[in-house]
Amino acid sequence: MTTVVWVDGRVGDERTAAVAAVDHGLTVGDGVFETCHVAAGEAFAVTRHLRRLGRSAAALGLTPPGDDVVRAAVAETLAAARGRGVDLANGRLRITLTGGPGPLGSHRGPAGATLVVAVAPAVPWPADPSVVTVPWTRNERSAIAGVKSTSYAENVVALAAANRRGAQEALFANTRGELCEGTGTNVVVVSDGVLLTPPLTSGCLAGITRELLLEWAADAGLPLVEKDLPIEVLAEADDVLLTSSTRGVQPQAAVDGRPLPRGELARAAQELYLRRAATGLDP
Repeated sequence: MTTVVWVDGRVGDERTAAVAAVDHGLTVGDGVFETCHVAAGEAFAVTRHLRRLGRSAAALGLTPPGDDVVRAAVAETLAAARGRGVDLANGRLRITLTGGPGPLGSHRGPAGATLVVAVAPAVPWPADPSVVTVPWTRNERSAIAGVKSTSYAENVVALAAANRRGAQEALFANTRGELCEGTGTNVVVVSDGVLLTPPLTSGCLAGITRELLLEWAADAGLPLVEKDLPIEVLAEADDVLLTSSTRGVQPQAAVDGRPLPRGELARAAQELYLRRAATGLDP
């Protein structure tokens, strides 16, 4: 057993923890979630993740439990994992909130939301990660644009397509043909000595690592700018970086099979993030 799971106050594992078979998170993908990096047994940036969980829940009309309830569940889950000998030197913790048990259609039932917290060791990323573009698009005008929803089927399909091409992540354009995001990442490109990342109006998720990098780059004088970018920018970018809670800031070795140098500016962004993230658990 490597995954410890907390469901509405009960701690189990990947075999014993359960939600109702008619939970809306299962039947219609009615839910939101957060993934936190775990370092040395503790979750990183929990306050920012809970803030975004609240925004996502509000967008779906879900009522989350108070932050104190979620924090207590996170603490109990981490303590249970440590007690069971799970190695969390480098881990991932997921907080999921669903619409709870309901009818088989789209209407919600009266039972209220289900809260799930799960933690497990993280699988290390490869030393030479690569990314590819896929033909499908993000809808920047969707009702759930920018929401970290459990409706992840299109990400599953896109990531599987990337894996078949030997890459570890897939990048989407939006319906306007602009660079948007990955299946579980935000994207930064290096062009003409500047770091560029799509704005939230592109339809991308307001990533926590993206948010921190923007703040820390501004503090450090690192040139990082939000800008609308055509998807074609990837064919000429000097470097491409992906950001996420489990990756941190990760320069890519190739995009669509084109080797990238992972040059000075890309390394500076990665090193800045690592240095600032090491100064405290809840920036």
